[in-house]
Amino acid sequence: MPRKLLVTGSSGLIGSEVCTYFSKRGWAVHGVDANLRREFFGAEGDTRWNQHRLESTLKDFTHHELDIRNREGVLNLIDHLRPTAIVHSAAQPSHDRAAAIPFDDFDTNAVGTLNLLEATRRFTPQSPFVHMSTNKVYGDRPNTLDLVETETRYDYADRDFANGISETFPIDQSKHSLFGASKVAADVMVQEYGRYFDMKTACLRGGCLTGPNHSGVELHGFLSYLVKCNMIGRKYTIFGYKGKQVRDNIHSLDVARFMEAFIEAPRTAEVYNLGGGRENSCSILEAFSIIESISGKEMLYDYDEQNRSGDHICYISDLTKMRSHYPSWDISKSLDDIFGEIHESWASRLAQLKT
Repeated sequence: MPRKLLVTGSSGLIGSEVCTYFSKRGWAVHGVDANLRREFFGAEGDTRWNQHRLESTLKDFTHHELDIRNREGVLNLIDHLRPTAIVHSAAQPSHDRAAAIPFDDFDTNAVGTLNLLEATRRFTPQSPFVHMSTNKVYGDRPNTLDLVETETRYDYADRDFANGISETFPIDQSKHSLFGASKVAADVMVQEYGRYFDMKTACLRGGCLTGPNHSGVELHGFLSYLVKCNMIGRKYTIFGYKGKQVRDNIHSLDVARFMEAFIEAPRTAEVYNLGGGRENSCSILEAFSIIESISGKEMLYDYDEQNRSGDHICYISDLTKMRSHYPSWDISKSLDDIFGEIHESWASRLAQLKT
């Protein structure tokens, strides 16, 4: 019998990559998704296309139409499946949207995570539980670090942060946004279930998670939305910081690869800053230049002086702990690879819309 993997948010960027990756390795994959991105972001956030892609291309994939806020439904599903491992990537993912839908945001991110943890504890406590957390659990505290400004980006002035921000960085006494706060609640609960019940849990505090299967919208999906704007001639809005705010970008495949490494050698109540590191970092201005060089199209944009509340001026993940615990894992997709694949994916999707 093949091992069974349960993936929440299976139609999203990370979830769909994880489904594909593990399916190719012989796992029976069970995806949980209710297309909440359409509810949160409208038609442009719809992920049904990705669900249908998985159903038509993966050999041993089963879709479960289930909202993780449905506690009884979550308990029943995990009781029935008893999965070998759980990857939890379902979330309300936007800073800005959270303020408009605070109950939906908290119920999805915090309560939904608790529903999954408790179901796992009751029915399959030995199964590794991998939670897709976020670097937004650090709030805006990274903005208190001393920075230097160059022509195209901000960077850390303190050499102690040359490799980026580590897992020991404080998460409290800062402004998180309601999204960040709900993700903190989930993050801490995943750690607590690991420590209190001796479960194999991991919180992956993602940086800019990206890849060709992202349904990028303005409020979520930085690179995907930026590339889409360039290709269709839509103006992209820069919110503050002169467009020099820095993100480190990690391809969804490298996220899936690290999840596999953890599941094969799980640890208790671990936390990892999961991003692209310094090598895969870029500012918005630098991202404009990269996509212009690929598409040959000028990037159209507006500038709004008001930065987004809680937005990071410069965030780079320190990958030292990940590489130490799992030395066989490392970044395999460069920044150029990422841009190229996103461009190719949007070109294909836009061509289909014209036919």
